[in-house]
Amino acid sequence: MQLLIKNMVCNRCVRVVREELEAIGLSVLKVELGMVTINHTDEFFQYNLIRQTLQKEGFELIEDHKATIVERIKHFIINEIHHHKGEKNVSQNFSDFLVKKTGYEYSYLSSLFSSTEKTTIEKFIIAQKIERTKALLMNGDVSLSEIAWQLDYSSVAHLSNQFKQVVGVSPSVFKSRKENTLIPIDAVKKHVSLA
Repeated sequence: MQLLIKNMVCNRCVRVVREELEAIGLSVLKVELGMVTINHTDEFFQYNLIRQTLQKEGFELIEDHKATIVERIKHFIINEIHHHKGEKNVSQNFSDFLVKKTGYEYSYLSSLFSSTEKTTIEKFIIAQKIERTKALLMNGDVSLSEIAWQLDYSSVAHLSNQFKQVVGVSPSVFKSRKENTLIPIDAVKKHVSLA
């Protein structure tokens, strides 16, 4: 049986979900971002117990079809930007990639995402790219031109301009600051306000 789970955005989330579900006696077969496969042979399957167990860790079971689609969109984007899954071709834009992965027209995906998340898919992608840029800059091992290439920007100038619009300072100023912090991946969408 597969369970779709909201707010699973990192490897730590995968570990926590597995540990919590196994702690309540479930046989967990597979855990990946946004989804858990469990061995469902117990006739006393306690859906409410699973829901409560996940909620105390900040996760939610997804039962609505439209919410499922939105979560899948977010996970496809996060996987490509933060976890380098490599499912999207370098020459492919995100709209074509999401159409291919979901099987829905982009206009439908865009409208659904905007109405649910109160931001556009494009702004969500930008927010994720900027947060990934911040993480790479704080790490200090990668140049801005390498970051621009990794995140499919047309140029370093394009990345720099977008970074400054979102963060308020240039990448070099950001990198020189000592008090920089990252936003959790699942909260990134709330911090973008591009015109």
